[in-house]
Amino acid sequence: MRFIVGNPESELTRSREQDEGVPLTLSTRIRVTLSELEKIKSQSGIEARYSGGHAHLSVFRFDDDMIVTPLLPHRVGHDAPTLHLHRYQDDGMFDRFASHVEELWSDGTPVWGDDSNG
Repeated sequence: MRFIVGNPESELTRSREQDEGVPLTLSTRIRVTLSELEKIKSQSGIEARYSGGHAHLSVFRFDDDMIVTPLLPHRVGHDAPTLHLHRYQDDGMFDRFASHVEELWSDGTPVWGDDSNG
């Protein structure tokens, strides 16, 4: 299971926080996620990377299904549309989002110093 999160210390995260303008900041939400991931990182197959890229998208992929939330300017995720995508064809919307996520993963840096568990 792979997790890509923003770096809570990055300029991109700070910029998104200014755009959202909410008390529960993105960096705090990322730190909560990291705290929860810390509890399971020793389990086989758990990997986490920081993304230096996109801070305007949440993606959850399950085989040929995907939940995508394109984050809108000046809004947090629960105020954005949520799309349920299913892979029906090559190079359709599903494959395009999947390719984008793979690129973010490839360019990401390991949360725990390397991609091994723990």
